[in-house]
Amino acid sequence: MSELTVRRYEPDDAEAVWDLHERALRDIGAYDEEYAHRDADLRAVESAYLDAGGEFLVGEIGGTDGSRSEIVAMGAPQLSTEVDHHETDPDAAVVRRMRVDPAHQRRGFGSRILRELESRARESGFDRLVLDTTPDQESAVALYESFGYAETRRESTPVGEMRFYEREL
Repeated sequence: MSELTVRRYEPDDAEAVWDLHERALRDIGAYDEEYAHRDADLRAVESAYLDAGGEFLVGEIGGTDGSRSEIVAMGAPQLSTEVDHHETDPDAAVVRRMRVDPAHQRRGFGSRILRELESRARESGFDRLVLDTTPDQESAVALYESFGYAETRRESTPVGEMRFYEREL
């Protein structure tokens, strides 16, 4: 198994982050060009996350033996005030954009990113993390539930059913 290095997003990561997002959603049949405008935050990570008081992490493999590193995982805790479909709560951050490259799943990379997101959220003073996902993202649902996230509600949206989860830190 390749070692995953987790670090903060850098501007040069922009295209790799978008490619990972699209590739992961296409793999489960959840990418829809008609709704891609809803993902505009991924085209503006610095302003949508970093400058807004949040964080954005990437996980990369390779690069240690002279080979080029590759971003294979990502995720971000975002302030609830920045996410329109979650309740505003100053004690909660919203887990956003959790993705693992389909070719690198089942290696613990999603768990590693989620642990790091939880740690950074605690360090930033948050008491709780909330998130949403779709039932189609079975691996994500399994990951969140294995970490103790409890489903709080379901909601129908133009892109399908959304499931909302939360966990005390």
